[in-house]
Amino acid sequence: MRIILLRHGQSLGNVDELAYCRIPDHALPLTETGEQQARAAGPVIKELIGDGPVAAYVSPYRRTKHTFDLLGVDAERIVTEPRVREQDWGNLQDPVQQEVLKHQRHAFGHFFFRLPNGESGADVDDRVAAFLDGLTVRMHKDEAHPKTVLVVSHGLTIRLLCRRFFDWSIDLFESLSNPDTCENRVLDHDGTGWRLDRPFDQWRDSPDGTVQLPR
Repeated sequence: MRIILLRHGQSLGNVDELAYCRIPDHALPLTETGEQQARAAGPVIKELIGDGPVAAYVSPYRRTKHTFDLLGVDAERIVTEPRVREQDWGNLQDPVQQEVLKHQRHAFGHFFFRLPNGESGADVDDRVAAFLDGLTVRMHKDEAHPKTVLVVSHGLTIRLLCRRFFDWSIDLFESLSNPDTCENRVLDHDGTGWRLDRPFDQWRDSPDGTVQLPR
């Protein structure tokens, strides 16, 4: 069994933070660079999928759906899955307030800090846990469900998906950097457990001393 996690291509919000003030987060488009990244990622993802069938679970945000479309992947199942969406920052954002919140969130911790009218990282952790529980049961027990899965999602959400899979500590999660736009991680099941193909970059050592183990 294999699960491929892919972050969306570069979006307008990645290059223009003021875009969040006039466009809802879920409606932010890919940039031209993001579209190029998604097209370039297509052959890589297809090679990771191989010859067998694949099920795709895609965040409902515009940038993730467009990324999936540009991959050119012929999926047997395509599911728009709200539980793998980006962390909710609320509605249209005020630039002054958002700058203050980002500093508070960094000092407080990304996992527990709850955004006003939005979510904490812990909230995202809860919904990805529910998604993973159902997904792994289907992959193990439903013979009709493809054994290869592609998840097109967002940076923090992908880190939390892996945190739940491997039971990483919150301190370790806080020390990890998001994957780059259109960067992937691959989880393979070897019959005894899940393994991650390569670690995430870390911007600091984990305060509790834990490390990214392969399983």
